[in-house]
Amino acid sequence: MIKKEGSVIQNNFGFNLKKIRNSKGLSLRAMARNCDIDDSNISKIENGKFDVQLSTIFELAKGLDIHPKDLLDF
Repeated sequence: MIKKEGSVIQNNFGFNLKKIRNSKGLSLRAMARNCDIDDSNISKIENGKFDVQLSTIFELAKGLDIHPKDLLDF
C-alpha cells in the first residue's frame, strides 16, 4: 500500500512539474540547461518513474525559476 501511495505522489509531482515547465514554454533541454539535472532524468520525473530527493526539488525549482514549494502544490 505504501508503494502505491508513493507512486501516486510521484505521478502527481511529475504532472505538476510538466505543467509548470510547459506553462513557461521550456523544453526539457532548456530546463536542463538551467539546472544540474539531465533532460532524460527530468522526463523520468515528469512521468512518475523517478523518486526525487529534496535536493532534486531545489534543482528543478532553480531550472524553472520558481520557489520549490510551487512544485509541491498539487
